[in-house]
This record gives sequence, C-alpha cells and structure tokens, in this order.
Amino acid sequence: QCTYLEIEQAERTHAVVLSRPAWLWGAEMGANDCGVCVGNEGVWTREPVGEAEALLGMDLVRLGLERGGSAREALEVITALLERYGQGGSCKEEPVPFVYHNTFLLADRTEAWVLETAGRYWAAQRIREGSRNISNQLSIGSEITAEHPALRERARSQGWWSGDGEFSFAEVFSLEKQPPRMEAAKARFRAGKELLRQHAGRITAETVMSILRDKDSGICVDAEGFRTAGSMVSVLPRDPALPCVHFFTATPDPSRSVFKPFVFVAGIKPVPQVRSPTFLQDPAKQVPRFQSSVDRRHELYRRHQAALELMEQDRERGQQLLETLQELEKQGLEGMKELLEGTVAPCPEELADLFFDCVEAEMKFYT
Repeated sequence: QCTYLEIEQAERTHAVVLSRPAWLWGAEMGANDCGVCVGNEGVWTREPVGEAEALLGMDLVRLGLERGGSAREALEVITALLERYGQGGSCKEEPVPFVYHNTFLLADRTEAWVLETAGRYWAAQRIREGSRNISNQLSIGSEITAEHPALRERARSQGWWSGDGEFSFAEVFSLEKQPPRMEAAKARFRAGKELLRQHAGRITAETVMSILRDKDSGICVDAEGFRTAGSMVSVLPRDPALPCVHFFTATPDPSRSVFKPFVFVAGIKPVPQVRSPTFLQDPAKQVPRFQSSVDRRHELYRRHQAALELMEQDRERGQQLLETLQELEKQGLEGMKELLEGTVAPCPEELADLFFDCVEAEMKFYT
C-alpha cells in the first residue's frame, strides 16, 4: 500500500532509512542497506500534471530503495513503475491539490544517476565524474544515457521537437513560461553548481553540509513560511569493507540543525523520538482527504522548534546553544571519519545504538 495506490508486492525488500513527510508512505530521500541513496525534487513540465491519484514521486523514492540493490536497479524499478502506474495526486497535506512531476538523484558506491520525468516519460543521465546537482527544474540536456522508448516520438507528435538535430530533454519538455517557483529554482541550481565547483576534487561530507546550509543561494530555504524540512548527506566508500554512513538532521533548517550519523547494522535500536505519531482517524487516509489537520511533529522536532524560538528571542543563549550543537555534530563527524579511514574497528553494538545516542544527546541540550 503506497500513499494512494496499492501495487504488487516484491518477493524481497531491502532495509531502508527514510526522511519523509509524516502523512505519506514514500520519502523525500533515503538509503538502503546496499548503500543505495535516492532523493527527489518536484518539477513542472509540458506534460500536464495528474490530479488523479497515482504514485507520488516520493513513493517511487521508497520503492526504488526497497527494491533496488544498486543505483541502476533502483532506476529501473522507478521507471518501470512510472510507466505502468503513472505519477499523480496531491503532494501536500492540504485540501487544495499541489501536484508536480519529479526528478531524482540516485547513487551507490560505484555509480551515480540523474533521472528526470514528465508524466510517464523519462530521461536518465549517468554521472561518470565530478559533481551534479538538481533543483526543481529539468537539467538533462542531450547527454541522455537511457530514456523512455517513446520519448522522442511523444515530443515530435506534440510539436515540441522537429525530429531534426540534437534532442535536449530539458529544452524540449520544459514549460515555455515557468511558474514563479521554477524561476527561483534556476538561481538555486546555478548556485549549487558553483558551490560544488569551488570544492572540486576535495568534496567532503562537511562540504555538502555547508552547501545545504547556504541561505544566500536559496538552497537552505527559510522564507515565507516555507522551510527546508529535513536534510541528508551520505558517504559511500568505494571499498565494500567500509560501511556507508548516512547523516540526517530529522529537523528543519539545516543551518540550525545537527547532522547525526546512521549506519546499517543488525539490531539497530529504534528511535521513537524521530517517528511521527499515527492517527486512527487520519485525514490523509480518509476520502475526501485533508479535510482537517493534525499535529504530526515528532518529539525531537517539537523540542528543536522550541529551541529555534529561543535562538530568535535570546540571541546570546541562542548562540551558545548553536555552538553546543555544532560541537555535537563535530564529534559525530570525527567518529565517522575514524571509522571510514579504518583507524578504529567498527563495533556493531555501538553502531546499532549510534543514531539513537546522537538523538538522545541532542534532546538533552534542548531541555
């Protein structure tokens, strides 16, 4: 059972860790126990968005992670399900539908891909070197590695492409007049590209965290009642003997949040402090949907919000708290660095408690 649709079950699924809006089944981003990571962004294209309930892009993130043992497999899972079921339905917990298509970043220890969609149509680009970012707009030009079998015919039949010369997915399928949201995305996309370029050849987890915290570029959104809701950074070593490490904030606004490490091992300790409550009469599951609202904030989220208010009201105490949180994050990063450099042997019991312990430590600072 996905957010809106029920689809056929897979024989076997991988363990996943997800960062997701609490009301739905899928996820904005996450990783699986094979070291596959997937994240998505909303886009608007020349293909009309479907208000009819189908798979959400966020459902496809989770399905790709549950059913894909590699980035390429996850890509194949997503595109096959997209072609079969389509994408559509509201992506926001509000009575007025908010619908979009999706772009995805997919990576594992050895491969990275960008997948972009327009309705049931799609194009994918394998990233062989350097860095790559996405931001609420189509970005695959003519460098297409794989595509929907009827993609070019669709473009030709709609009069979007003559059939002659180079075929650029972004040029052909992007809207001629973009919604205001998309215009802002162009600046974010350029800024992300430039920030990554400045660190070319020496990009670390800290580099990516600093980019996700960048407010001047608009990458870290904190305006007009809309805030970056969660952030994730993953380190995927090429050496299969080393573990993949996934850092999650589990709280909004990464500039004032702690990235906490998570490693897949047997017997992971559950972390109820970052699980949102469930509701018997859930307005997201009753039809018509979203007729009422419920408080879905988990315990860490609530305490973090109270701390943000303190930071805004009492600058001095707020600064002290921020420095304490930064120190906590630094300790986590240093511990993971030792693990990834092989200078300390991983203790499975400690790794099983790792994320729980980090969340507990953060919550203590908020009380």
